[in-house]
Amino acid sequence: MKLRRLADKLKYHDLFIKMFSITLISIVTVALLTWIVMIRMSEQVFMDTFSITNSKILTQIQTSMENLNYAVAMTASNANTNGEIKRFLTYGQSTTIEELNTHYKVAQEMKRIQSTVASYPIAMIITGLNGNRHATDTTIWPPTYTGLDTHPITKQTLLEPRRLHYQLDHHTLDQHANQEAVVVASKALIEQVSGEPYGVLYFAMKESEFKKNYNGFTSKGNDLLLIDGSSGEVVSSNLTEMLGKVEPELLHHAIALNEPSETSAYFNIEWQNRPHVIISTYMPNYDLYLVNLIDKRAVLSQMLNFKTVALICIAIVFLSLVIVFITSRRITRSLTLLARQMSRVTNRNFGNYITVKGSNEIVEVGKAYNLMLDELNEYIMELLKTQKEQRNAELSALQMQINPHFLYNTLASIKILVQQGNKEKATATIHALIELLQNTISNASETITVEQELANLKNYVFINHVRYGESIYVSYFIDEQCYSLQLPKLIIQPFIENAFFHAFQGRSEGYIYVMISKSGSNLVCEIVDNGVGFELEHIKQRGQAKASSHFFSGIGIRNVNDRLELLYGEGYGVNITSKRGEGTRIVITIPIAAAKENTKL
Repeated sequence: MKLRRLADKLKYHDLFIKMFSITLISIVTVALLTWIVMIRMSEQVFMDTFSITNSKILTQIQTSMENLNYAVAMTASNANTNGEIKRFLTYGQSTTIEELNTHYKVAQEMKRIQSTVASYPIAMIITGLNGNRHATDTTIWPPTYTGLDTHPITKQTLLEPRRLHYQLDHHTLDQHANQEAVVVASKALIEQVSGEPYGVLYFAMKESEFKKNYNGFTSKGNDLLLIDGSSGEVVSSNLTEMLGKVEPELLHHAIALNEPSETSAYFNIEWQNRPHVIISTYMPNYDLYLVNLIDKRAVLSQMLNFKTVALICIAIVFLSLVIVFITSRRITRSLTLLARQMSRVTNRNFGNYITVKGSNEIVEVGKAYNLMLDELNEYIMELLKTQKEQRNAELSALQMQINPHFLYNTLASIKILVQQGNKEKATATIHALIELLQNTISNASETITVEQELANLKNYVFINHVRYGESIYVSYFIDEQCYSLQLPKLIIQPFIENAFFHAFQGRSEGYIYVMISKSGSNLVCEIVDNGVGFELEHIKQRGQAKASSHFFSGIGIRNVNDRLELLYGEGYGVNITSKRGEGTRIVITIPIAAAKENTKL
């Protein structure tokens, strides 16, 4: 019994329950969607802005490193042309005094040459094929000359003697070596005549000093790596644990970003199981890729406090629900009382009036309901009477728009011919115009045969060819069974007109195909051109046409679809497909049942 009473009470509160339920779901959904969209949009905007800013920073870093490379390259060039250094590395000394004298002179020359890179904490080392060696500072590198001749850096340098190499010394990465990582730039010293190397020049810099070129631009989640363009080895990075590691995946993305055909400034990738944005620039003098890795989670967590945003959304939702509950309850209470009385009225019986008592709101609604029944009965009677008149008036209005528009464009063509003094073409054009007018100035609902419409089209095309030349070719493909079928006037000509005046802008020639055929119980007219085309989405955004229609400047074009819908219903009309640069296709569909067949003229 209790459940039954509860059900009876809820029966008349159904509107309130539905309103509140829908509002509850809507508010929660909107809040969640707004939160998600806000996060996504903020993420996208931030990443786009961040990538642009970081791209400029990479350019600054590249400039700084190019300055370092220029200083190193100039020093290497000066050392290669220094005669004292060459003698030290190629000739032997017979006495101790000569040897000491040679070492002294080389030390002075090395000190003088090193002034080019004096602003950088670099140690210079030279080794020769005769076994002689000299270093300006052995505290940086190497800790010992033993094995330097067979060192991987030396081998790689002699393999490509004319190139300046930048490599990370793996020996300094050994945890037991108790030494800081060192980046070494090396260049073979070459005999000018024979081109044979006679020694190797090394520029050693601690990796911590080397990365000062970019370390000021890094932060949590915003990291930089210098990756070798051949091996994918990390030569330098603010992430110390990455030094010496080979990262083929990052190298692949860096190479792709620097392809000439690549238009994107950054890629979204997964690296170390976290979403990252990668930006890269190539430094050809170093044969290194400067790679910027942005940890999206880390960076966005600094920009947005997700917990705070979530709490704010929850608070807004709760407050909105309280307001909605109170408002909905007050609105529906009076309507609930009225619904109980109106429930006794027979459905769809417009002769049943109700008597309402209660508050002013309920009484007014009851009176409005009774007045509605009176007006509804009158309206039904008038509606049946005026529907046919309204339809005919609309068709007449459309025709009054079409005729002046078409006539204006045609007379403009004749005017040009008269001004040019071409009487024969002017006469032929006037004859064509007369034939067109005979078939166009009449009732808009009147139909003509496909053969007559085709004749009108050929007359119109003739007028346009006379005026603009024959660079736009028009071909007709008509099913033999369609010549005697009827169709409304001026449903094809406006599209031919639009193609002539708009489809080939900026082009010297083109073609238009007119195809008419049967498709089941329908007559299908197609107009295809290879013109400039357009994007349908752009048209929809401007609100100039329906989703299936075209944005055209001609009044006749805009009215074709309206005419067909008035004549045959919404299932028929104009459908347009187009793509920029690939032309336009117009398909007009009308029922054959309405297009009565006549004897072919």
